[in-house]
Amino acid sequence: MSDESPETNPVSNTGTNSVGANNFSDRANDVMGKVNETLNQVDWGQMGKYGKAAGIIAVVIVAQIIIKGVIDTVNLLPLVPGLLELLGLVVLGQWSWQNLTTSEKRNAVFERVQNLRKEYLG
Repeated sequence: MSDESPETNPVSNTGTNSVGANNFSDRANDVMGKVNETLNQVDWGQMGKYGKAAGIIAVVIVAQIIIKGVIDTVNLLPLVPGLLELLGLVVLGQWSWQNLTTSEKRNAVFERVQNLRKEYLG
């Protein structure tokens, strides 16, 4: 460190700063010109499809984060996870009793599953 004040310093940086600033602004103008040329070549009519896809993906991600937060919160309550498991078992038991007790009902369920497979998987 020197004891000299900046006013008495014989080396001046004003010349290099203005040259550096001009050089930087020239490079920035060149870069912006290239960016503008590239953007002018883009088919903006197709961007709607990409925007919709990006929006759908963003909504799905946000929904998953919210659902995870809700499930984690419910899971922290002392009795709720056990009650939800019991509710799931009751619903499964009712559905099984209604749809799987006779061979005719089992065959009907099997046919519905086969029709769904053909419809969605081809």
